[in-house]
Amino acid sequence: MPGGTSRKATAAKWQMASCEDDDSKKQVLFTQSEIGLMNTMRALWEQHVAWTRMTIISIAANLPDKELVSQRLLRNAKDMGNVLKPLYGNKIANEFCYLIREHLLIAGQLIEAAKAGNTREAANAERAWYENADEIANFLNSINPYLPAAAVREMLYQHLALTKSEAVARLSGNFAQDIAAYDKIERQALTMADTITAGIVQQFPQLFAVN
Repeated sequence: MPGGTSRKATAAKWQMASCEDDDSKKQVLFTQSEIGLMNTMRALWEQHVAWTRMTIISIAANLPDKELVSQRLLRNAKDMGNVLKPLYGNKIANEFCYLIREHLLIAGQLIEAAKAGNTREAANAERAWYENADEIANFLNSINPYLPAAAVREMLYQHLALTKSEAVARLSGNFAQDIAAYDKIERQALTMADTITAGIVQQFPQLFAVN
């Protein structure tokens, strides 16, 4: 298969880069274009979890900035879609934007329902949240075979579970647990960002082969 060797080398490189052994002496070299995509993807997922956190805080405390913060959070969906446009075109980018926007809207509904003590509405929102995660995982796999649906789904489920624990802690006034949860969320979001970046680089090795 054309590009097969290049893709295998790319996959091996990203696997080495994700190694958590701090004592590893191996060096992993990335091209400038790979670093550019990685930095962009990481920034977007950092913004994703940061503005989600600010939305949780605003809803929990009923702050006057709630609507403005929510609007800024939703901009993240468009920004994520725009990253895909040069690679996959407008249609796919817009579909991804829609799925991420739904993910964010459902999160807001879940937090609002939990704050109001509406357990039925919260349960319905959580169910829709996980269904949306399934759709995102299947969608990413449909456009990129190097993003296995099962692996992406597992990461998204972790993201949802951690975000829920963050929101519950904040609503309960357990701020130490809330902060600890966010630390985990941030690390996990960067893992998701790097996984998506690695999949894109493997799919389009010719675009990332030179600086």
